[in-house]
Amino acid sequence: MDYINFCKNYFTVTNIPVSLMEKDRPIYSAIGERLSLKPTKTYQVFWEIVSPASNPDFCSYSPDIEYGWVHIEGTDYHVILGPAFSVPVSDELVREYMKENAIPLEHREAVTEFLCAIPILSQHQFGSHLSLLHMSLNQKEFDFSKLHKHHEPDAQKLEQKYTEIRTENMENSVLHNTYNYERQLWEYIKNGNVQKLEDFFSSSTTLSEGKLASTPLRHAKNLLHITAVKAGLLGAIPGGVDVERTYQLIDLYIQECEKLQSIEAVTNLQYSMLVDFCRRSGETSIPEGISSPVYQCMNYIRSHTNEPVTIAAVAEQIHRSPAYTAKLFKEELGVNMGAFIMRCKLEESKSLLTYTDKSLAEISSYLCFSNQSYFQNVFKKQYGITPLQYRKQNQRI
Repeated sequence: MDYINFCKNYFTVTNIPVSLMEKDRPIYSAIGERLSLKPTKTYQVFWEIVSPASNPDFCSYSPDIEYGWVHIEGTDYHVILGPAFSVPVSDELVREYMKENAIPLEHREAVTEFLCAIPILSQHQFGSHLSLLHMSLNQKEFDFSKLHKHHEPDAQKLEQKYTEIRTENMENSVLHNTYNYERQLWEYIKNGNVQKLEDFFSSSTTLSEGKLASTPLRHAKNLLHITAVKAGLLGAIPGGVDVERTYQLIDLYIQECEKLQSIEAVTNLQYSMLVDFCRRSGETSIPEGISSPVYQCMNYIRSHTNEPVTIAAVAEQIHRSPAYTAKLFKEELGVNMGAFIMRCKLEESKSLLTYTDKSLAEISSYLCFSNQSYFQNVFKKQYGITPLQYRKQNQRI
């Protein structure tokens, strides 16, 4: 079967985006074709499905965005269906979609038009599409209701199991003491004091963790998952770390955790994760002499480096006039807002040069520089070396 042609026809009939992968190599993408983007990993138009539980299977990006996975049995190919939406597409969703996939702003109108044209589907309807794909490609039926049946637990058996565990723990003095320990832990992270956090870890305080899985390794991984969420929501965000960045870090550490194969490696990652969250809280805490409105402006600029940020847009965040905002910004930071915006874009470009294989043209376009030559000139003026020289010295992929 011509799988690429099949994907194109399915998209034409349903208007639901379809992508084709051969192992980890992108072959075709309806989104990429519509936006004239090459099907490479530069643009993450293919959703990465990690260890699907079945064939086919769901993979939710968020409660409102659904992806699906179908392996073509007997081949190295698999089909990715989506994104599909259970709610109307908003401007914020479009912006986040573009930022997460590093799609240059010049494609915003086309991306918006494309995403809004995708039919709104319930998960049941979306599951029916996946079942149809599975039947067409593998000649097998699949009942998606099996994935969503929620069996009510037998109350008597549950109570019996609880009593057994509680009795065993009391006999062996295995009692939870996490509340006060965790309150102190999240407070150190929130305050961004890395030294106190490290001293806290090296103290005699011990943590009784309960039992989170049937095997020690799975228990350690589950514990890291829970700790990551709590460290982000109870420590980092109250400490001033950007909400979206915090959630991205939580996702990253959980994904990294799942790759590890030893308890020691998971424990080391958990320690590094907590220190990382603490350090970020310290870096993002409002510096002395900086007012809350100016700090709010700084955070807005840092999180919108892939857009042509204007003083008017920044001023709108604190409900002040552009002139007043620019004056206040200069008085407190000692630099013009335009210079700060440029500095943030250049710092972002350093991350892209270090951790991605994007070309200079792609980075320039993504960060909304007028052209590649201008990007190269301002980068060299700021750091004393060209972007390519910086990449050669620092790239880590």
